[in-house]
Amino acid sequence: MSEKLKVGILGGTGMVGQRFIALLENHPWFEVTTIAASPRSAGKTYEEAVGDRWKMTTPMPEAVKKLVVYNVNEVDKVASTVDFVFSAVDMSKDEIKAIEEAYAKTETPVVSNNSAHRWTPDVPMVVPEINPEHMKVIDFQKKRLGTTRGFVAVKPNCSIQSYAPVLTAWKEFEPYEVVATTYQAISGAGKTFKDWPEMEGNIIPFIGGEEEKSEKEPLRIWGEIKDGVIVPAESPKITCQCIRVPVLNGHTAAVFVKFRKNPTKEQLIEKLTSFKGVPQELQLPSAPKQFIQYMEEENRPQVTLDVDFENGMGVSVGRIREDSIYDWKFVGLSHNTVRGAAGGAVLCAELLKAQGYIEKK
Repeated sequence: MSEKLKVGILGGTGMVGQRFIALLENHPWFEVTTIAASPRSAGKTYEEAVGDRWKMTTPMPEAVKKLVVYNVNEVDKVASTVDFVFSAVDMSKDEIKAIEEAYAKTETPVVSNNSAHRWTPDVPMVVPEINPEHMKVIDFQKKRLGTTRGFVAVKPNCSIQSYAPVLTAWKEFEPYEVVATTYQAISGAGKTFKDWPEMEGNIIPFIGGEEEKSEKEPLRIWGEIKDGVIVPAESPKITCQCIRVPVLNGHTAAVFVKFRKNPTKEQLIEKLTSFKGVPQELQLPSAPKQFIQYMEEENRPQVTLDVDFENGMGVSVGRIREDSIYDWKFVGLSHNTVRGAAGGAVLCAELLKAQGYIEKK
């Protein structure tokens, strides 16, 4: 046990914080030793602080029940107990930026699920299978922060996971115009049907800020490091609609694509099923063996059948068809709180450990 890296969860009582705790139970490299949350939870045991708000389908891990929750604002105190932290705090963007940098300046790496630092030019925003090389920008960030081991790294928005990996797999065919509509689960808002009964049988055609993230964040992932900052790619152009649907977990995307080079359906499928990245090569603990699966059935992927593919870390694709206006269209599905949130951040931390950015203090 002592060989494991000691991990803190900032914002550990919320839905994403709970997902981190569930995913890290029995993790081979990481052990949750510290949980921090708002002042109202501080001083209580984790079990008391969460109370009847445990939202995972698996039971609360025994190892965390009696941990006494720290005040997340007591940065030095929390940082002194851990090797690195995952951030899932629920604050304003400015407050999140400030607190994550404050932790980094205590020489504590921060792997964040939050959106606040996604456009900070020297903060890497990474899907480990797509742009692991972006972690190199951390060296420039450390110079700015004046740190030797402290930094902030983030994972992108949950909504893009069901189509950005697909477009990456098809890069050689040069997609240049994309229309995507995402059908997003209520857990993306940190809710269950118990919390949000008005979502049952309902659809809401607006999720604040989501469309801009869905259009812009893939371009940053496909960008490159120049002069110590990440410069986003300019293509493909993406336009998006984001719709909240009565599903607990799983974001589905219906996507239309124009290519400069016209691939066959067989080529498109082959590129998806053979697509691998550094996590698969390194066999990182949370990495899916099969990152993207293609489903031949006309009525797949389905949330109830396919959202947990590869323990929620894989992407399911189906219905690749030629289109009368665009070249091809498809449907993608990803688990928004596993691959799209806490699981994606855990995989980022595993990559950072493998690359030597996270180690024992």
